[in-house]
Amino acid sequence: MTNPIEKLREYGYELPAPKPPVASYVPVVRTGNLLFVSGQISSNEQGVVAGLLGDNMNVVQGGNAAELAVLNVLAHVVYSAGIPLSEVKRIVKLTVLVASTPEFFEQHLVANGASNLLVGILGDKGKHARAAFGVAALPFGAAVEIEAVFEV
Repeated sequence: MTNPIEKLREYGYELPAPKPPVASYVPVVRTGNLLFVSGQISSNEQGVVAGLLGDNMNVVQGGNAAELAVLNVLAHVVYSAGIPLSEVKRIVKLTVLVASTPEFFEQHLVANGASNLLVGILGDKGKHARAAFGVAALPFGAAVEIEAVFEV
């Protein structure tokens, strides 16, 4: 199997530097063989990818924002927890929060942006349980926030 970082590059991404916490929490906690990664928002080197699905963002844009949020999750696995992606045994669960209008009902399709990227770079180890929720607002106006549980 190709190295996960090489696979990530095939998708046009480099693993970003992790963002430091902006409130009173730690970005990742390890207990036994599980890593719990705190919610990471859709952001890149240009800043927060903000928006509201069903208003000023469509499903494709939301899926792209979900990819960025999960990249930030992966950055904390590698840099904050010190676990190379090649040593991840599996992704257990994602929780995907999507800033959306009350009339928007495709949060699951937005979440596919993150899920598909994880399976693409980690193969079967990237398959996971998932919940996707629509929320009124996220920190800094972000379009997507994702938290995750990994087995290592």
